[in-house]
Amino acid sequence: MKIVIAGGSGFLGKALTGYFTNKNIEVTILSRKPQKSSRLVKEVYWDGRTLQDWRHELEGTEALINLSGKSVDCRYTEANKQQIYASRLASTRVLGEAVRQCIHPPKAWLNSSSATIYKGSYDKFMDEQHGEIGHDFSMDVCRKWEAVFNECITPQTRQVALRTSIVLDVTGGALVPLIKLVKAGLGGAMGSGKQFFSWIHVHDFCSVIEWLIQKPVTGVYNVCSPQPVCNSDFMKSLRHSLHVRIALSLPTPLLECGAALIRTETELVLKSRKVYPQRLLDEEFVFEFPDLKTALEDLCQVEAKRS
Repeated sequence: MKIVIAGGSGFLGKALTGYFTNKNIEVTILSRKPQKSSRLVKEVYWDGRTLQDWRHELEGTEALINLSGKSVDCRYTEANKQQIYASRLASTRVLGEAVRQCIHPPKAWLNSSSATIYKGSYDKFMDEQHGEIGHDFSMDVCRKWEAVFNECITPQTRQVALRTSIVLDVTGGALVPLIKLVKAGLGGAMGSGKQFFSWIHVHDFCSVIEWLIQKPVTGVYNVCSPQPVCNSDFMKSLRHSLHVRIALSLPTPLLECGAALIRTETELVLKSRKVYPQRLLDEEFVFEFPDLKTALEDLCQVEAKRS
């Protein structure tokens, strides 16, 4: 079995690469900065925009997973906004063209989107059927990203859009700076603390991807735990797992100043994301870490061994 991961050199790509290679599955990474290949991992150059020799890597593969896109952990300047749009839309278009040109195309194509496509919600669960999609910058990026994906006609390749929530892991992603804040005594509620936080343990994220590759499914899936929590409860659980008692809260004005200093946006922690994986549950996917307590205890044990 062989899997191709476009944009696979980032946090999620590395997690998936480790997950699949541990099962003796070959992984080819399409990267702008390819590293040295190994027995089960091959890295190939691509620019995310143009058809080049990398397209031959798609022939006869089990799945193509597209994770490409400039990180949204930045200030939303006009230049950064254009790069966020372009990196997602261009890579999806060129992958669609490459799949169409394959003699033996991938059996499945899983393309990233984001759970942030939904409007902020404090009461209504946003599932695949009833979730409300908005029109601010982040939501518009996801809408256009999925639109380009849906325009790619691939009769021999199943297409699945991944509306992924925040993936929790101690090796990268959003949990790392949150752990640092808690250890520094700044692990109280952020803003009002009432905003919901949709999340998924990194192991369950990888398991969902494998499950979607194996099942004859298409369309949109929310990739998140079935138990979103409010920010204050999330931070409380994280403090408990890290055995930290001191917890100063971070009001919105202070968060705004901090975000400006580290060149990011407060939306990443202040938007209320109450997303629900209805399709995964209906189709009987089983989460190993469905609740936050067990997820954080597992991850913080890993963090303790790393420290």
